[in-house]
Amino acid sequence: MPEIIYWHRELAPLSEQMEGVHEVTACSERVHFDWADHSTLWKRCHDDLMPRGEDRIRQEVHRLGGSCAHVLEEQFTSKRDDATQEFWLEGRFRFMMYVHPPAP
Repeated sequence: MPEIIYWHRELAPLSEQMEGVHEVTACSERVHFDWADHSTLWKRCHDDLMPRGEDRIRQEVHRLGGSCAHVLEEQFTSKRDDATQEFWLEGRFRFMMYVHPPAP
């Protein structure tokens, strides 16, 4: 299966043509938070969020008819719900989508 997602310094194939910049969001699982263990919560949620983000990028590339994506930046925002004592991360992934060039 060909590579679909290229991260930061990785280069998309030179044979592909830039289509445009797109953005998707994804959320990690919600976990019960404990302030004494914030770094562990962050890592657990980050480890869960990244595959979800990659899935969202793949879905968007497929939906738009692209061939691959080059991730330009990602932003993470921590969220919490004090009523349920849950913590999670929201990720925003901005990427350049590429398409196969039209046949001559």
